[in-house]
Amino acid sequence: MRRVSGIIGQLRFIKAIRRTPGGTETNLSLKYLCTQSTQNRDSLSRRIERLPRGESVGSAFRSWMRDGFPVHGGDVFHAINRLRKLKMNKRALEVMEWVIREKPYRPKELDYSYLVEFTTKLHGISQGEKLFSHIPREFQNELLYNNLVIACLDKGVIRLSLEYMKKIRELGFPISHLVFNRLIILHSSPSLKKMIPKLLSQMKADKVTPHVSTYNILMKIEANEHNLDNLVKVFGRMKEAQVEPNEISYCILATAHAVARLYTATEAYIEAVEKSITGNNWSTLDVLLMLYGYLGNQKELERVWAMIRELPFVRSKSYMLAIEAFGRIGLLNRAEELWLEMESTKGLKSIEQFNSMMSVYCKHGFIDKAARLYKNMKTNGCKPNGITYRQLALGCLKSGMTEQALKTLDLGLRLPISKRVRNSTPWVETTLSIVEIFAEKGDVGNVERLFEEFHKAKYCRYTFVYNTLIKAYVKAKMYEPNLLKRMILGGARPDAETYSLLKIAEQFRT
Repeated sequence: MRRVSGIIGQLRFIKAIRRTPGGTETNLSLKYLCTQSTQNRDSLSRRIERLPRGESVGSAFRSWMRDGFPVHGGDVFHAINRLRKLKMNKRALEVMEWVIREKPYRPKELDYSYLVEFTTKLHGISQGEKLFSHIPREFQNELLYNNLVIACLDKGVIRLSLEYMKKIRELGFPISHLVFNRLIILHSSPSLKKMIPKLLSQMKADKVTPHVSTYNILMKIEANEHNLDNLVKVFGRMKEAQVEPNEISYCILATAHAVARLYTATEAYIEAVEKSITGNNWSTLDVLLMLYGYLGNQKELERVWAMIRELPFVRSKSYMLAIEAFGRIGLLNRAEELWLEMESTKGLKSIEQFNSMMSVYCKHGFIDKAARLYKNMKTNGCKPNGITYRQLALGCLKSGMTEQALKTLDLGLRLPISKRVRNSTPWVETTLSIVEIFAEKGDVGNVERLFEEFHKAKYCRYTFVYNTLIKAYVKAKMYEPNLLKRMILGGARPDAETYSLLKIAEQFRT
C-alpha cells in the first residue's frame, strides 16, 4: 500500500511539473539566494524542522505566510541545506514537492535539482530518472544532470553515473567538481585508492579544475591513513595549482600534525586556521577546542569555548570535545563543570556523552570516579560499548589494577567494534596509552597483542608508536633481531631514540 501511495504521489508531481510555465527567467545567483535566506532564515527552517511527525510541511509554510513573510527561493535554499545536514531527507522532499505544487515563486533549475536529488534518495534511481524525464526541457541543463549523477553516486551506482557523465560530455555541458569529489570518496578505501590518480587524470581531461574541497578530500584520505608525507605533498600540489586553502584545509593539516605529536607544526597550522576562519563556524571551533587541548593551551581553550557559548545553539558534541580537551590538560574540575552543565542543558542521552567524561577520569587514573560514572551510565539506560571498556582498562592500569585491566580489556574485545571506530584517533590513542604502560612493565605479550591494531589502523607509521614496542623488549630484556626491519616496513622512520633503544637491546642478544 505504501508503495502504491508513493507512485501516486510521484504521478501527481509529474503533473505539477508539466503545469510549470516554460518561460526562461534570469537565474538568481547563489550569493543572492544566501542573502535572501539570511533574512528570517532561522524562522522558516526552524518551523519546518520542529514540525511534529506526520504533520504536513504545508502548515509551516502557511504559518510563515500568515506572519507576513513571502516564500523566497533563498528561504527554501536555506531550509533544504539545513534538512540535508540533519539528514531529514523525507522532510526535504516534502518541501520541494510543496514548492513545485504550490509555486510560491517560479521554480528554477535549482528547485528541480533538489527535487531529483531527494526523490532519488528516498525512492531510488529509477524514480529519479522518471522524474528527470518529465522536467521541462529548458531546465534539463548542467545543474540537473550533475545532480542526477551525484544522486546515483550517493547510492553507490558508479557504472550508471559514468554513463550519465558520458551523456553530459555529449551534450557539451561541463561536469561539476562535486561529481569527481564523490568519485574520489567512493574510491578512498585502501583497495580502491589506486584509482584516484586515474580519476584526477580524467578530471584534467574534462577540463574540470580541482576545487579546494577536492584537495581537502585528498588530504583527509592521507590523514586518515596517518601518511603525513603524502598529506604534505597534496598540500604542495594545491599551492602549485594556486588554489587557496581554506579553514578546513588548515584544520586537516593541524589535526594530522597534532596526532603525530608534531606540535610546532601544529601551532603554525592553527595560526593559519585562526586567520582563515570565516565567521563563527561551529565545526571549525570544535576542531580548535581539540587542537588547543593537544597543545595544553588553557587560555586559548577558554577563549574558543567562550566563542562557542555565544552561538545561538551549542551542540552536545561541542560539550564533549570541550570536556575531553580540558581533561587532556589536567583540568579535571573544569571538565566536571562542563559535564554538569551538559547534563542540565542537554540531558544525558547517549553513550558518547558518558564516554567523553569517562576518558578524562581514566586518562588520569581516577578509577573510583570512573566506576561511579559507569553505574550512572547504566542507570540512564546507556549501554557501555567497546570504547567504554577500553577507557576503563586504561583507568585500571593507571590505578595499578593490572588483573582487572586485562579482564576489562578482554570484555571490550568481545563486543562488535566497527572498522571506523578501530581506526579513529580516540581509539588508537587510548590503546597506545595502554600499550605504553605494558611496555614499561616489559609485558611483551600484551604489547604485541594490541600492536596488531596499530598495523590495521596504519597508526604504526609514527616513530613514537614503534619506539614503544622496542621499549617493551628492552624492559623485558629480550632481544628481537627484526624490530628495525618491522619498523621500516611498517612505514615509520627510526630516530635517535630508536637507535638508542636498539643499542640497549643488543645487550640481550644470546
